[in-house]
Amino acid sequence: MSDIVQEAWRNYLIQLQAHPLRTKAITAGVLAGCSDTIAQKISGIKKLQLRRLLLIVLYGFAYGGPFGHFLHKLMDIVFKGKKGNRTVAMKVLLEQLTTSPWNNMFFMMYYGLVVEGRSWSLVKNKVRQDYPSVQLTAWKFWPIAGWVNYQYMPLQFRVLFHSFVASCWGIFLNLKARSVAIKMA
Repeated sequence: MSDIVQEAWRNYLIQLQAHPLRTKAITAGVLAGCSDTIAQKISGIKKLQLRRLLLIVLYGFAYGGPFGHFLHKLMDIVFKGKKGNRTVAMKVLLEQLTTSPWNNMFFMMYYGLVVEGRSWSLVKNKVRQDYPSVQLTAWKFWPIAGWVNYQYMPLQFRVLFHSFVASCWGIFLNLKARSVAIKMA
């Protein structure tokens, strides 16, 4: 079995080197799909909702992976040649003050408008009601993940690490969005 895993990892690294954006997009889509599958099971859904699953995979593939790819490239340009704890802290702070609020709001809007097909007014009210607590929770969770990512992960693995952590975060967001959807129904 370990030979199969080693070969799969070797092939993944080859794809990551040859086609970084495509590989990161596919990885983010697959992990988002795994996250949604787990969230559906935890929330008590008996039959897997394939439409929802595919729309979450699409989100990871079309947005999550590419956004992370370009974000981490940009961060390396902005902080080019700078190392050390202060630089890592500045990267984490910049990410938490800019992309974290945007990504959480964007996911909540995407989930409400696209995945659930709810009206703009319902989604706007849901975001207005739940966004502050989601973002405050994010600021307790993501700085640690960001620190590990910037401190220990080479650039080519940052989106993979971030996508894995985001799949855990996605379970929380899915359950939060689901509980809100149930309240609003």
